[in-house]
This record gives sequence, structure tokens and C-alpha cells, in this order.
Amino acid sequence: MIDTAKIYIAHGTDPCRNLAAEEYLLCAVQPGECVLYLWQNAKTVVIGRNQNAYQECKTEKLLGDGGVLVRRLSGGGCVYHDLGNLNFTFLIHEEDYDVPRQLSVIAEALKDFGLRAEPTGRNDICVGGRKFSGNAFFRHKGRCYHHGTILIGADMAKMNEYLNVSAEKLRANSVASVRSRVVNLRELNPAITVRATQSALIRAFGAIYNARPQEIAHQALDETAIAKLREKYASAEWTYGTHMRADYSFGGKFPWGEIEFHLSVRADRIVGARIFSDCMDADLANTLARRLEGVVFRKDAVLAAVKETGIYEDICTLIDSQEIWKDG
Repeated sequence: MIDTAKIYIAHGTDPCRNLAAEEYLLCAVQPGECVLYLWQNAKTVVIGRNQNAYQECKTEKLLGDGGVLVRRLSGGGCVYHDLGNLNFTFLIHEEDYDVPRQLSVIAEALKDFGLRAEPTGRNDICVGGRKFSGNAFFRHKGRCYHHGTILIGADMAKMNEYLNVSAEKLRANSVASVRSRVVNLRELNPAITVRATQSALIRAFGAIYNARPQEIAHQALDETAIAKLREKYASAEWTYGTHMRADYSFGGKFPWGEIEFHLSVRADRIVGARIFSDCMDADLANTLARRLEGVVFRKDAVLAAVKETGIYEDICTLIDSQEIWKDG
């Protein structure tokens, strides 16, 4: 049961520091607390935990324009952040984790501007069928976070310049329909600003959790610990991953997201596996990769290994349909 509501507002726009602070707050949140973290990044593309950086983002263009590419802990797809976007994170213990309640804070905040927000699909929040917020989720050792974007006055042209949309997604939705269904809240109400949205969220947070939010002072955080975490988020190894030569690659798109397999094979065994996905399950790719490494490169052996993980049947269907297997 939540008896304490706390607010932490980031004091800078460095995406590596902001993600480090988010992870720090996750480790620090106490039982019975819910922390609402509000933050902004300047000209940043944030990719999901299991995504291929080069495939999702036009990295040379972004970095050449002075932007930053970072990888977060949660699953899901990539997003563009600038100062026309406000980010929120709810941090809480698992026993009190309640996504509908957390989403209701966003809906309650938008009432201040005469707008009705509704969750749709697997992770979106919309007004009148137009998306202004994408959400993602992470769990670790009994603690959880739920974070998302709020488009207020983001530069949509830059968003389109820096993000790659997969061919599968383009086939599923025309470019025109994708663009038309994303909206800045300022288009719906010109009075909406980042500062006003921040104030509305704090009010709504207190109302939904029936508590007066306490602000966490910047000096209350362990900056040494945050600096150490920042090193991880700023590292090329975390952001881009290690290179692996793939002998076989295949993938597919499903209602729960896209997935892409890259397998390195020596003799008759899989010696390396890299798996990319925008699935909301942040552990999916690592679970599959660990299970496949060392497995005999035969369809029956690979299917058996995947089935042992107890995850999506769609993945087994995808594997079964490939023409790479020597054993038929």
C-alpha cells in the first residue's frame, strides 16, 4: 500500500545522467513509496534495451547534428526526445505496481487542459485516437518502473530525420497514417507548455495517490553512485553492443513486436546469438540468446531450446518456417 508519494525533477538535460538517475532511484525506492521522476533530454534518440542501434537510428545524422544516442533498460521501441518533450517515470515496489493507476495520473493531468487521454494498444496513450505518449516498463529484484514520453511541442521533422521505421511497420501502416496519428499536445491546446504539464502531473499524482507529494532534493541523491551508472549509459559497449559476425539472420513482426535473430555457427553448433526486438519484455532477447548458445544447429534442437524458455509460440513458428535448416 502506498503511503508516501515523492517527486524528483531532473536538473539537467544530459540523457546519460538522466537514465543513470532513473536507475539510481529504482534501486533507492522504499516499500510503500511511489516516486514520480520528471526529466527532459536535449536532441536524443533513446533505443529500447534489445534494439539494434544502427537499424533504428540514423546515427551519423544524429551525432553529426550534435545529438546523442542512448540505450535504456526497458524494452519497447525507439523514441526521439527534445525540449518539447517531457518524460515521466513511476518507480515503485512490485507489490504496489499498478500500471492502470499510474496511467490514470497522466489522464488526470490532461483534464487541466480540457483533454481526455486514453491508453491504447500495447503501450500508447492517445487523445482522440492520436498518440502523444509511448510507454515502456522494467522490473528488477522486486522493484519496477514505468516510464514514458509526453509530446508537447517536439520537433516532428527532426524525429522523422533521425528515426528509421522498419519495412514491416511501413507495410502495416502507411507513412501518412503513422504521422497523422502522432500529435503534440500543443496542437490540441496552444496553452499547454512543458512547465504547465509538469505542474499538472504533480497535482494529478497527489490526487490519484491521495498524498501530498514530497520533493526529493538534488543533494539527497548519491552523485558518486549516479556518476558510476552514467559511465555505463555513456559507453559504446552498452549503447551499440559488441560486434558479431552472423552466418544466419531472420526475423518477423507479431502483435507483441518485432524480433530479429542473428546466429553465428561453427561446425554443427551455435556459438553466438544476438537477438534484437522492440518487445516490451526487456529480458526476452537475453533469455533466448543464452539458451541458444551451444545448441546444435538443427531445427529440432533449436525449437526444443526455445520451447524450454516457455515464451511466445510465435517465435517457434518463425523458426520452423525458415529455410536455413539442413535437417528440414
